[in-house]
Amino acid sequence: MRIAQRITDLAESATLAVSAKAARLRADGIDVIGFGAGQPDFPTPSHIVQAGIGALEAGHTGYVNPASGLLLAKKAVCTKLARDNALTYTPDQVIITSGGKMACYLAIHAVVNPGDEVIIPKPYWVSYPEIVKLAGGKPVYVTGPEENDFKVSPERLARVVTNRTRLVVLNSPSNPSGVTYTPPEIRGLAQVLQHQNLCVLSDEIYDQLVFAGHEVLSYAAVNEHTYAQTITLNSASKTYAMTGWRLGYAAGPVEMIQAMAKLQSQSTSGAVTFNQHALAEALTGNHDTFQTMRDEFERRGQHMWQRLSAMPSVRCPKPTGAFYCFPNVSGTYEGLGVSGSIEFADRLLDEVRVAVVPGIAFGMDDHVRLSYATSMENIDQGLDRMSKWVRSP
Repeated sequence: MRIAQRITDLAESATLAVSAKAARLRADGIDVIGFGAGQPDFPTPSHIVQAGIGALEAGHTGYVNPASGLLLAKKAVCTKLARDNALTYTPDQVIITSGGKMACYLAIHAVVNPGDEVIIPKPYWVSYPEIVKLAGGKPVYVTGPEENDFKVSPERLARVVTNRTRLVVLNSPSNPSGVTYTPPEIRGLAQVLQHQNLCVLSDEIYDQLVFAGHEVLSYAAVNEHTYAQTITLNSASKTYAMTGWRLGYAAGPVEMIQAMAKLQSQSTSGAVTFNQHALAEALTGNHDTFQTMRDEFERRGQHMWQRLSAMPSVRCPKPTGAFYCFPNVSGTYEGLGVSGSIEFADRLLDEVRVAVVPGIAFGMDDHVRLSYATSMENIDQGLDRMSKWVRSP
């Protein structure tokens, strides 16, 4: 049976592939330290779980109506965006989706026509370019200097904007680097883009996982021009340890949200009904558990960054948000006899049973990504193995 060419050309998610390989080894009784998973190692807070159970018991088990999401969930999103991001939206400007990835997929497919250019800063989340290609768009990459933690300057961004640019993707805090753009840096990018005939997809899925001393500014909150051109994307997955609930959301101009809802009505038919009650509770309920989780991620991130930076021939930007480190390990390649990040990650897993994600999946072959969404004990055990391994030649 013939497989469609667009699927044949589609790259598998490297993060899911690494997690799957590590899981297979564990199933065989092999001790693997996994730094691949992009999900919190905390349980969903009990008050959110109870909201979901309560919705089930109340009979909220039918199709969601409308497909764009329940009104109570949309109102909760509006409350969250006003409270945390200084953004004022009405429910008709909001869509609830089956995870943040679906929100990203819907937004790109609602905006991009075949041949349109989409600017994606490197390193990037693995799915951005693949979703763009599925829509027939052309990814255009721009990279900030490593000494500036890969952050793209206004000047670099301006050089890649053309009359064919339809969409610019921004992600802060970043997956995979854990780096956060400052408010002045966001305003600088806005000066380049706000008068262009294009859209901005601002992926702010880690906006609440920002560490002490660092401020964030939503791109849409810069001024009325950025507000009018931006689709702001977020999710319950990372902030509230709800990855398996599959709950994302987006807010933006009504016509864009309507286009996304139209596509959603012909695909998933919308996010799970009873889960949307849990989303409303997550966004508007008690945040004490979340604060504890964020503080723990900051502690782990500082520790992992220090340990990676102490390894010979390894450089690592300091994470200021999310739960990832993205070290440059290319200085070890010659001594280890490896050709790039894929071979580095494969041998690290095969030889010392430590799972990391090859940086080439994020557009940077000199790097690998490590998630510190795991216990401090696992972090130290895994880094002990990795440190000894990179020194072994």
